[in-house]
Amino acid sequence: MTNSKLIGPELEDTQDDDLYEHHKFTADKGQQPLRVDKYLMNYIENATRSKIQKAAKDGNIYVNTTPVKSNYKVKPGDVVQVMFEHPPYEFLLTPEDIPLNIVYEDDSLMVINKPAGMVVHPGHGNYSGTLINALIFHIDNLPNNSSERPGLVHRIDKDTSGLLVIAKTETAMTHLSKQFFKKTSSREYIALVWGNVEEDEGKIEGNIGRHPKNRLQNTVYMNDEEEQGKPAVTHFKVLERFGYVTLVSCKLETGRTHQIRVHMKHIGHTLFNDERYGGEKILKGTTFTKYKQFVDNCFKVLPRQALHAKTLGFTHPETKEWMSFDSEVPQDIQECIEKWRKYSINQKDYMDS
Repeated sequence: MTNSKLIGPELEDTQDDDLYEHHKFTADKGQQPLRVDKYLMNYIENATRSKIQKAAKDGNIYVNTTPVKSNYKVKPGDVVQVMFEHPPYEFLLTPEDIPLNIVYEDDSLMVINKPAGMVVHPGHGNYSGTLINALIFHIDNLPNNSSERPGLVHRIDKDTSGLLVIAKTETAMTHLSKQFFKKTSSREYIALVWGNVEEDEGKIEGNIGRHPKNRLQNTVYMNDEEEQGKPAVTHFKVLERFGYVTLVSCKLETGRTHQIRVHMKHIGHTLFNDERYGGEKILKGTTFTKYKQFVDNCFKVLPRQALHAKTLGFTHPETKEWMSFDSEVPQDIQECIEKWRKYSINQKDYMDS
């Protein structure tokens, strides 16, 4: 997504005012003919059909740089753009006095422990209350990353908790970004996943890219699928087994969007209560009503995916000293783990008796 103005020669001929690109998608080679309003519903998070149809009616939806109506059928290779006369709201950043859990800070960088529920940067449907809104309130003149996001070296999902490093200077941004790119930084996550992970430890490899049918998800593309997606590697290690769920440690070699969520689902172990990837359903266990009530109680205790960015390590951009940080597993995940621990012990006692 960019905030570039006037995309394509046809727009320059037909529009007097500057237009800003809010969304841009290229239809896959296998795209079946589909109405553009339905197509965009699959692509844009939090969008409603009525809003998309209004945008088309107002002449804000373009296919191959030409305005189209809602009933236009998207075909393979079509470039679909949503254009408005105002810049995307995520580029109109407003400082907000939001408290931050600062683990470490010096003149070059800051390490924060992000709570679950906080969006890292503004985007469609989340224009305020984000980590960036808080950062630009607390720190002046943060350097932009390659995506024009102030201070951000890396990111974690809204409902994932845990550690993030923020660059406060251009030098720190360059140095830290290079470490993440070259895989010399270190990150460990704690995750509770569905099913009994049989191997004590292992490595998951598989390119990650957008899901062809559900654009709000990512998926793993294997080698024979025309090299789609970007290479991704996750190392996992079992920490504790509870029968129907397993507590694992995941270490990232790469940092793709939803990487742990996608990779663990790929090997048959969707994250517990990960709604976007189907983990909010009972994927393992019994059909007993009491078991369903127990799992529902676990979902209430932990109303998000069971994922926490626990440790973070990197070389300081100025001192060249290796720095490592650890964080406590949040209370909601701890309570959920404890429930499963008690359940598995009770099950074992029942089976042994």
